[in-house]
Amino acid sequence: MQVHNVQQGTPEWHALRSSYFTASEAPAMKGASKFQTRNDLLSMKKTGIVPDVTQQQQAVFDRGHAAEEMARPLVEEDIGEELYPIVGTSGNLLASMDGATMLGDVLFEHKLWNEKVVAQIRTGELEPHYYWQLEQQLLVSGAERVIFVCSDGTRDKFVSMEYRPVPGRREELIAGWAQFEQDLGEFVPQQAKAVATGSAPDQLPALRIDVTGMVTASNLDAFKAHALAVIGDINTELANDQDFADADATVKWCSEVEDKLKAAKEHALSQTESIDVLFKAIDDITAETRRKRLELEKLIKARKEIIRSDIVMDAAKALQVHIDQINETLNSRIRMPKVMADFAGAIKGKRTIDSLKEAADAELARAKIEASRIADGIRANLKSLNELAIKHGFLFHDAQELVLKANDDLVALIKVRINEHEQQQAELKRQEDAQKAAAATVTPVTEPEAVPQVTEPTPVVAVATAAVAPITQTPADDGQRIKLGDITSRLGFTLSAEFLRSMGFEAVERKQGAQLYRASDFPRICAALVQHIQSVQSDQAAA
Repeated sequence: MQVHNVQQGTPEWHALRSSYFTASEAPAMKGASKFQTRNDLLSMKKTGIVPDVTQQQQAVFDRGHAAEEMARPLVEEDIGEELYPIVGTSGNLLASMDGATMLGDVLFEHKLWNEKVVAQIRTGELEPHYYWQLEQQLLVSGAERVIFVCSDGTRDKFVSMEYRPVPGRREELIAGWAQFEQDLGEFVPQQAKAVATGSAPDQLPALRIDVTGMVTASNLDAFKAHALAVIGDINTELANDQDFADADATVKWCSEVEDKLKAAKEHALSQTESIDVLFKAIDDITAETRRKRLELEKLIKARKEIIRSDIVMDAAKALQVHIDQINETLNSRIRMPKVMADFAGAIKGKRTIDSLKEAADAELARAKIEASRIADGIRANLKSLNELAIKHGFLFHDAQELVLKANDDLVALIKVRINEHEQQQAELKRQEDAQKAAAATVTPVTEPEAVPQVTEPTPVVAVATAAVAPITQTPADDGQRIKLGDITSRLGFTLSAEFLRSMGFEAVERKQGAQLYRASDFPRICAALVQHIQSVQSDQAAA
């Protein structure tokens, strides 16, 4: 870690932070921050524009810093060592520690008293919003642990826990920043949007009706023309948050117009029993308003579903593009497995278009990181196969499945397969040498007169057969299986299931059309084949 002589909160500190990925930004990068989205962080890093701190926020920060200064001596008392605020960097990562011991093996991180945080500390289970910051502090500093404190600066309101690196999180954090840096290069900041507030059409003029058995005064014709014109101009093309907000407000407006028209009609009815023209006009306006309201309600629901579906599909396509790019860097015979991503689940409960996109983007980033992690594992395994099994490629026709294993497991499996193969080859060589030696000991018949009487080749067969190693007893089933195709690949010639059955070897399973045999039977199969070949040879010699 490189230590920087800057004080937290100073302009120099802010300038330094702008050039690094900081620990306090790690939760947002992981899509786990309570205060900032991943896209907002991308925009801030891309443009360099940092949101202004409100007076209310600054007041909270000031209380937090004051409580931190008061809590530091309490932690020093608990651990028996002094703590010093420190700012450090490692690579492109930065961490500002509220305190560190002189040896740098223990860190101190303070949060202002908060009942929810207190509950997490007491159970020892922190939310990602907190633990990603701590993981980066440990990564940058190289410390062993963090004393995570939540307090108001007094002993009465003071809780703490010890946080140590959790296996796997450090690698996930590094991969997350790598993906973030890649996304940052391609990110195009969007123009800042104001919060969408609904805007309904202008209010209709008040409908005036006076009746005395007949309509004596009414602006009904002008009212109707104006009302139908306003209703006809209502936007039904919903594309963004503003359109949806306007539509929601207009639905309420339509409902209010319906209620007012109904009230006007009832008022008129109270003055006269029947005025067809008046009622027909009111009914027409009411029907048109209702029709528009129902149309908008359906459009809002349908359009939102289309937009949600489009966002999910676009994210899925982007993930597939990422996987395709990875596949281009791998061996032509190896392909990436399916990387799970729940985009539909990620956007569940989101209301605005911006929040839908943000949730989908966060899940996309997570899936890309996971895909890159899998790809790195595949590359490491391919390297191991190339280095350790370059002369025994025929033993690894299942490479597609093997490269998905942990590298240590794969290396062990490679060594076992090669060792088994070499032992089998050695056994075959031993049996072949024994056969040759046995054949050499057969004394040919030399007396001319005895030749016509030799009709039985039994002694020759007996001697030759005696050199064949007996087939060992059936070993215990260890659960390992081998395909018929793999058996033939190892031997270098084709065998049929029927032929193996004739020698006493039955398939124990079938999987996707493939015959599976016990892997532990392979040495016995080899020995049986040798015996069969020698028997055929002897029969030919005796013919």
